[in-house]
Amino acid sequence: MSSVGKILIIIGLLTALIGAGMILFSRLKIPFLGKLPGDIVIQNKNFTFYFPITTCIIISVIISAILYLFSKK
Repeated sequence: MSSVGKILIIIGLLTALIGAGMILFSRLKIPFLGKLPGDIVIQNKNFTFYFPITTCIIISVIISAILYLFSKK
């Protein structure tokens, strides 16, 4: 099996585990996550648009820092 195939299998398994964890631990909430200044919420009578741009940026920075630390040899 090629290394790309192994990586794709690992990513798939991790995605499945994260999804299962989100379903099982849906009651576990981080209070400030999704309610930061800069998160966009537009509400009408029959429509709600929610785009957590600030939350996405913060999560991206944290994940990038973690991956950077682990990739150092």
